Amino acid sequence: MPTRTRFGTFSVVAADRDRREFGVAVQSKFISVGAVVPWAEAGAGAVATQALANASYGPKGLELLRSGTKAQEVVRRLTGADPDREHRQLGIVDRDGQAAAFTGSKCMDWAGHVVGEGFACQGNILLSSEVVEAMARAMENTPGDLPERLLAALAAGQRMGGDRRGMQSAALLVVKPAGSYGGTLDRWIDVRVDDHPSPIEELKRIFGLYDLTLLTREDPATLLPLDRERVATVQGDLRSLGFYFGPGNGQWDPATQEAFRKFLGVNNFEEKERSDGTIWPSVMAYLERAARDAERKVSRATGPVYGALESGPGRPAAGPDRPGPGSPRRKGRSR
Repeated sequence: MPTRTRFGTFSVVAADRDRREFGVAVQSKFISVGAVVPWAEAGAGAVATQALANASYGPKGLELLRSGTKAQEVVRRLTGADPDREHRQLGIVDRDGQAAAFTGSKCMDWAGHVVGEGFACQGNILLSSEVVEAMARAMENTPGDLPERLLAALAAGQRMGGDRRGMQSAALLVVKPAGSYGGTLDRWIDVRVDDHPSPIEELKRIFGLYDLTLLTREDPATLLPLDRERVATVQGDLRSLGFYFGPGNGQWDPATQEAFRKFLGVNNFEEKERSDGTIWPSVMAYLERAARDAERKVSRATGPVYGALESGPGRPAAGPDRPGPGSPRRKGRSR
């Protein structure tokens, strides 16, 4: 019998054929689950290998998918050649959006899967079957694109109890043609939380920043016009962050534009720069949050130390056990 550590996991593999995207989302009470479970390749499909995971299912599965092999046949070939298959769990979606899954009879209870149109949800050592059922409902009913649906499925599974041993790590992998930074690879989204008490919420937070920095998923219909009132707000926020030192006059003048450009550059938001007199809502919200955080830090700054000048050079500052010049001394018994 295999002696390697088993780890409880729930995951979803899915395809968006219209956008030519394939992805995997996963959570587990196991360190760095993103290094083991998710595999995906543009034009081929996606694979999740878990339970007593056979990591070779990832590259071998993608090779078969790349050749046009259907998801159900890929599952059959991978598990059929594995003497420990009854300890394995596997989810696959192929280039046509067809999905298939496998749960070995010796996976630890509760273990099972749900296959839907364009996705498969699977899990082991779960609180109950409701985990994967809730994930499937989220995949079917959540509006938005593939990464939003994958994250919603993870959250839905966790609300139903998730891994019955708890939480530790999570990951989101989505690929599409030329999707990477610079367009040279297909790795569009690859974010991971390796060790955290609330890994799904932390994954959402990191994805939000990744999205703001590297992706262009926002609807142009949501762009905000840089009218006088909004520009005045931007100027105030930039001033709080030390990028702008001019008046808050609401004018999108060269000084304001240069300060805003520096803010974008410092935060690696160059992809969100606009030249049409508009600003992305996500950038506006981030700028406002950063400014409020900066203002709170200033408000918590240490106040003045009275009597500091009278202490003289090289002398310790006055304190509760070392009164400064002119301070009343403690009364006590003479010795």
